[in-house]
Amino acid sequence: MASSNSSDSSASAEVPAPYGNGPGTPAPADRKPAKVRIHHLQQAKRDGTRFAMLTAYEQYTAEIFDAAGIEVLLVGDSASNNVFGNETSLPVTVDELLPLCRAVARSAKRALVVADLPFGSYEVSAEQAVSAGVRFLKEGLAHAVKIEGGQYYAPTVRAMVQAGIPVMAHIGFTPQSEHALGGYRVQGRGDDAQRLIDDARALAEAGAFCVLMEMVPAETAAAIDAAVEVPTVGIGAGKATTGQVLVWQDMAGLRGGRMAKFVKQYADLRTTLLDAATAYGDDVRSGQFPGPEHSF
Repeated sequence: MASSNSSDSSASAEVPAPYGNGPGTPAPADRKPAKVRIHHLQQAKRDGTRFAMLTAYEQYTAEIFDAAGIEVLLVGDSASNNVFGNETSLPVTVDELLPLCRAVARSAKRALVVADLPFGSYEVSAEQAVSAGVRFLKEGLAHAVKIEGGQYYAPTVRAMVQAGIPVMAHIGFTPQSEHALGGYRVQGRGDDAQRLIDDARALAEAGAFCVLMEMVPAETAAAIDAAVEVPTVGIGAGKATTGQVLVWQDMAGLRGGRMAKFVKQYADLRTTLLDAATAYGDDVRSGQFPGPEHSF
């Protein structure tokens, strides 16, 4: 999949509807694709352009982020600690993530929807990984899946891709391996950089259409991006990657507490919602709501 060039969004390409007006219609250079596909991300890598990725776990954020032009929506196992109230991503299950994935996929009209394979759903064997991936595409309506791990999982990626399951690889700090890694620690410093480069190459060669890097020094991430032909996505990995991803509750300021260094907050939804709920409660207790205008 790394070298796929079955279609692209260039002006000279002939594309079928709904991108153009019908079969054989050239796509205007400035027109965005009706739906973001894997080859559009690969084209971004070749063109030196960038794309944005955010997590989404339900209908309304999927609709909003899709309308905002976010190219990729990730139904992450981060739902474990951002939706279900767990301390880490480890407890969440396939059965818990599937309904969230369906809601996002049904609500996003343009974005590519990627689903995380949670801890315990792919480590046993390639067959287990294929089975879990099939469920996310068939029951969750996802367009692709993401798995964590280095070159050890290259045979797993190859088996999934051969089964028709597009795979995004995730290297660097892998949250599902938090205990094995000794906590949230930057990966790929110094001599360890070569290990991550080898991981990325092996996974891309196995067919991963994209490599996500988390908590990797910017210099190492740039070397990885240069070493593979597939697009890369960073989270705490500098700016050399093709795309960037953040957990939406971090990006929009819904989650409280200390933020990771790589998070930039673009809003303060926590304060907005707190103020709104406080005002509502005050109005109910004082008898100001509902007023005559809210009654039949």
